[in-house]
Amino acid sequence: MSKIKISAVAYTNTKAFIYGLEHSAIIDSIDLSLDIPSDCAAKLIDGQVDIGLIPVAAIPLVPNANIIADYCIGSDGAVNSVFIFSNVPIEEIKTVKLDAHSRTSNNLAKVLLKFHWQKVVAFTTDLDANTDAMVLIGDRTFGKKDDFAYAYDMGEEWKNFTGLPFMYAAWVANKVISKEFKEEFNAALRFGLAHRDEVLKALKPSRNFDLSDYLHHKLQFDVTDERRKALSLFLEYIQKL
Repeated sequence: MSKIKISAVAYTNTKAFIYGLEHSAIIDSIDLSLDIPSDCAAKLIDGQVDIGLIPVAAIPLVPNANIIADYCIGSDGAVNSVFIFSNVPIEEIKTVKLDAHSRTSNNLAKVLLKFHWQKVVAFTTDLDANTDAMVLIGDRTFGKKDDFAYAYDMGEEWKNFTGLPFMYAAWVANKVISKEFKEEFNAALRFGLAHRDEVLKALKPSRNFDLSDYLHHKLQFDVTDERRKALSLFLEYIQKL
């Protein structure tokens, strides 16, 4: 029987999931690759993998997309790893450099700037561009808040804007996945989340960043009705950009 191909993000926020997969029997029936979020999405869209932990903004681009897990990467308020870093206050931002790693975070920045802060700004993907602000996500943000005059946590700002939690990435398949596999997959993810303390022991400490608070409190992992509602609302806002 051929293995199910899975692409997952290689950030700290997925370490518990990876731990669960690698320490469960399911590892023998999957082919797991670790990628940046945009590559996870590209592989799933192109059919190179069967399941991906992908930025939710990419879900409409996936053929036959269906969320197959009870777990995701989410937050209810500040997440401490998805930011707009800026040299000026939000009302003075005119130019923003986007992050090539994630479609969701870039679109979340656009949604918040247009509909929450009601700002019209210019966006660029040019890494060498001189801009007022930049979108930055994941481990590259750890301990960086003090390096900028202003740091806007987009999980917190989405909560301020909508009153809802947020889902950044979900486990999405591009085909029908058996009930048996989904049950085994969810059990592996649940096992990983239950062993976050073991995951933390293996992580290299980060300067000015509380990894334990991040994995145990800032990040939330359940796919709830409220988080599904937030996902639908977010995708609606993207269509209005």
